[in-house]
Amino acid sequence: MEDVQIGLDALLSDDADAAALSEQKRVISALIDGVRVLNLYVPNGSSLKSEKYPYKLEWLACLKRYLAVQEQEGDPLCMVGDFNIGLEERDLPESARNKGGIMASPPERLALQEALAQRLTDVFRVFEPEQGHWSWWDYRSGAWDRDQGWRIDHIYLCEALLNCATGCQIHKHVRGNVQPSDHAPVMVNLAWPAEEDQEDSSWL
Repeated sequence: MEDVQIGLDALLSDDADAAALSEQKRVISALIDGVRVLNLYVPNGSSLKSEKYPYKLEWLACLKRYLAVQEQEGDPLCMVGDFNIGLEERDLPESARNKGGIMASPPERLALQEALAQRLTDVFRVFEPEQGHWSWWDYRSGAWDRDQGWRIDHIYLCEALLNCATGCQIHKHVRGNVQPSDHAPVMVNLAWPAEEDQEDSSWL
């Protein structure tokens, strides 16, 4: 890893809001084989009536500014993490659709879509367009036993990397381990050339 950057204020040094929003340590990135890998832990928001909800929207608005600066930097971008948002109805179980609660409210979805700015694509949906694929199952509701999860762990790629993607998988079986995380790992396969004129591809 090279050029490790921590916090939203790593690229928004003159943005007072970015400095305050970086205190919770939710952003880290590094260059790996010429690719900027950005790992996020988006705030959950707790509930629509919680003071944490406007904080989440403010954080996403700051992410939009951050990504605009990152685009100017010119590095190919792979953005990964727990986004705490089911961006589309097919990312939610039937019981949660059309309710507009936390992690599925229109303002959250719009804020994330604006941050993506049609520059970044949800690579999982390129390979798996159907509903019923989950990455998180709530411990509190017995969601795993009922297979009523949400897909809130995403990988977004810029166009250059999207053209190199050969697959994206949610490793659901890991969630069935003894004392697992409530999230399952998500992986993307990229055939990415380390140098522009290199004929053979390397794997990330």
